[in-house]
Amino acid sequence: MAFQLAACAEMLWQDKPMAWRAARLTEMGFGVGLWNWPAWDLDALEKTGANFTIMNGYLQGRLTDAEGADMLLASAQETAQVGKRLGFDRLNLHGTGLGDMGVPIPLIGSFAPGYEQRARDTLNRICDMAEEEGVTFTLENLNPIDHPGCPFRSTGDVLALVSAVNRPQLRINLDLYHTQIGEGDLIRWTQACLPWIGEVQVADNPGRCQPGTGEINYPGIARALADMGYDGPVGMEAFAKGEEEAALDAFRAAFTL
Repeated sequence: MAFQLAACAEMLWQDKPMAWRAARLTEMGFGVGLWNWPAWDLDALEKTGANFTIMNGYLQGRLTDAEGADMLLASAQETAQVGKRLGFDRLNLHGTGLGDMGVPIPLIGSFAPGYEQRARDTLNRICDMAEEEGVTFTLENLNPIDHPGCPFRSTGDVLALVSAVNRPQLRINLDLYHTQIGEGDLIRWTQACLPWIGEVQVADNPGRCQPGTGEINYPGIARALADMGYDGPVGMEAFAKGEEEAALDAFRAAFTL
């Protein structure tokens, strides 16, 4: 069983240019994930020839109010053009916009009655656009410690939304670091989400560093994923504890069966 391994370039070699990081990950055999695109030289990234796997699919907007939904759709459509240019496999969404240090940007009314239906309507609009553009979006679960007050932050919330929309243009970005903090029970949550998973993201807890630095049994998770028949993308969205190359080697070892 061979998973499609990638790593978030923004969290590694932070003293190096982004194009250098993308090229180094490519040399090591990893796909390349990003967060937001405006800060980076797109021409330089394009020249790396990297396999770009996932990046944030919007710069602003929200799911549950009319103004925020319009902002989200416009921002997602702009980002889709960048995603197509660089060949990104997936464009990632959250329950609301995230500000400095991941603090949510909710609007009054984010949890007003009917917010679940409004979120589904917004995501269907995103799917309509994604179908026209030929791109795929994911919705990521977060956790209540790092992202307090964010709507649709839990694994259960994200599963409920994506399964209700149930369109191929919208998948789950199942972040097991966030699931561990928010709910635990990682293997059963993975089984529940499996039909809608677009990517599995990993980091150990506490510390959000590479597998093997915390409490999560990632080799066991890898075996469970293989037993479920999952052979899709696994992205390390983690900081390196120690040297980056050693952290990436540890990640690869945890997901090599």
